[in-house]
Amino acid sequence: MRPSEEEPKTDDSKSCHDLEGKIVHNAHAEDMVDHYWGTINYIFGLIQASEIKAGLLLSFYGILLNFMYQKMEEIFATFPNNIPLYILLGLWFACTVVSIYFCIRCFIPRIEAKYDKNIFFFGDVITKYGGIKEFSKTFYKISMDENQLFDQMGQQIFIISKITALKFKNVNKALRFLAWSILVLLFIIVYYSVLMLF
Repeated sequence: MRPSEEEPKTDDSKSCHDLEGKIVHNAHAEDMVDHYWGTINYIFGLIQASEIKAGLLLSFYGILLNFMYQKMEEIFATFPNNIPLYILLGLWFACTVVSIYFCIRCFIPRIEAKYDKNIFFFGDVITKYGGIKEFSKTFYKISMDENQLFDQMGQQIFIISKITALKFKNVNKALRFLAWSILVLLFIIVYYSVLMLF
């Protein structure tokens, strides 16, 4: 054999192996960034869904309250001293007001400020990273460090998940009181119909 054929090509194989490792690592890092951002966008979608539900409930109450307001004068004129009917109307109104309250609470912005500062939270961006240039440098530095970047994104996922859970809790309470409101309204309609018959 020739001497050149006996010499192992360790440098070329090592550099090729390193290059493959970097490509795999970069592809994995990009997949992880997409995964984190996908999770954040999914949770933001849930926040929007909760606010849409609360908005639909408020629209329904707008129509219902307008209808009841038009009928109240007729009810009071027809049955001026009917205490059970007034109690039912008061109970219906209380359930409606509480449900509307929880709908409005769903729209109130909630800031979770007790956690570490985060480059993805608008409040921290303005107040905790200095001026525009300092923030830009910090953002770039953290973005270049995978561990810090994923840590910041993971914390943000936790925080917005907590906000989402609270919003859905308010929507669920609003729906429960809506159910009670409709039930009381059915009692009012039945009671009113019986009174009209006799």
